[in-house]
Order: sequence, then C-alpha cells, then structure tokens
Amino acid sequence: MNRRGYILNEAKYKRVLLKLSGEALAGEKKTGVDVETVGKICDEIKEVVDMGVQVAIVVGGGNFWRGRQGHQMERTTADYMGMLATAMNGLALQDALEARGIYSRVQTAIEMREIAEPYIQRKAIKHLERGRVVIFACGTGHPYFTTDTAAVLRATEINADIILLGKAIDAVYSADPKIDANAIKYDAIKYMDVLEKDLKVMDSTATAMCRDNNLPLLVFGIAEPENIVRAVKGEKIGTIVS
Repeated sequence: MNRRGYILNEAKYKRVLLKLSGEALAGEKKTGVDVETVGKICDEIKEVVDMGVQVAIVVGGGNFWRGRQGHQMERTTADYMGMLATAMNGLALQDALEARGIYSRVQTAIEMREIAEPYIQRKAIKHLERGRVVIFACGTGHPYFTTDTAAVLRATEINADIILLGKAIDAVYSADPKIDANAIKYDAIKYMDVLEKDLKVMDSTATAMCRDNNLPLLVFGIAEPENIVRAVKGEKIGTIVS
C-alpha cells in the first residue's frame, strides 16, 4: 500500500512527466480555464498518484497567450507573456488537485515567490519522492524555447521514465488525418524518423533532446477518458517514440 492507504496497482512507470497544452485546460471554450475539464484531468492524475506513481507536469499557456500571437511585438516580450500564462494554468491545476486531496507544488522558472516556489531540481525530486505532484510553469524561463522543450528539459533533470504528451490528436500520423484521409498512424516510431519526416510531434529542439537523452515519449489523446491512467499502466494507446 502507498502512503495514502491505497493498494498499489500495476504501473509500468515509477516517475512520469505529463505534458499538457494550455488548450487542454480550456475544453470546448477554447480559451481560458474550463473548471470541469481541469477537474476531469485532475481526477485521472489523482488515480495515477494513488497507484504510487510520481507525477510531474509541464503545462503550456496557449489558452491565454502564445508568443507567436504577438507578431507585432518584440519576440522576447511576447514569449515572457506566454510564460506568465503557464503560471496561471499551473495554479489552476494545483487548486484542482488539492481540492481532491492531492498535495502539489508549483515551481516556476521565473521567480514569483508569493505564489509559487522557484524551480530547484533537488527540491522538485524531494517533493516527488514524498508523493506530491510537481507542476513546472514558465517554461525554461527563457524566450525562444517552447514548453515542449521545457518538458524534455525537466523530464531529464528529474530522471523521469517517460514523457506522456497529451494532445488533441490520438497518435502520431504521417500527415494531418483531418486533411489527408490516407494518413498513416504509427504505433511506434524512432526520433530520427520524426526529424527526417518533419512530423509535428514536438518542435525539433525538443525532439532532438529526447533522442540525445534516450528519453521515450508517448503521444496520446488527452480528451479520451482514462487515457492518462492507461498510459501509465503501459496499455497500448497512442504512439511510442524512442
């Protein structure tokens, strides 16, 4: 049994990093935070934590702001605005998790001590070992880097077993299946093939970092109920990239 008194279920992974887009928190509203959608995601995260799995999260900010939206702004300023958006999403996730009895910490790459801890690698690992969910916000803390890159960086730093990349699409395809009816769905694919075929799984920097650090990635549909739990159990869903 784990510290919460739950019987440990079969989990393939001990420590995972879940990458959530900001849009995943918006639900059908497409913008802002939809409380019901966030609640459903956190219900699944609670189930995973109750299995004894250590969970870290990197969250995007596209439901509030994307750096590329500010095309008439200086790029650095636009990117910093996007980082602040991820902090808002991190607080929303923390609130929903703690309402479900799951202890959590938000750590930000840009200091804002009144509302979150600054990112410290050793402290993040200690939180995970104590059964707390750690939510990493503000990306890498530097402009010109995506939250996908931040996810790979944090996953590497905390020695995560895998990155779980929850997306609107259910797997990696050879082309956009909404546009190309002949698009091929991959059950598994190599990072080199992702880069050579220019498949839009993550940006090329994040993909190359995963490859160089031998960090596996599971791409799956976040909207499908129980998919986070199924991913942690190692069930055959989505696409495994290695």
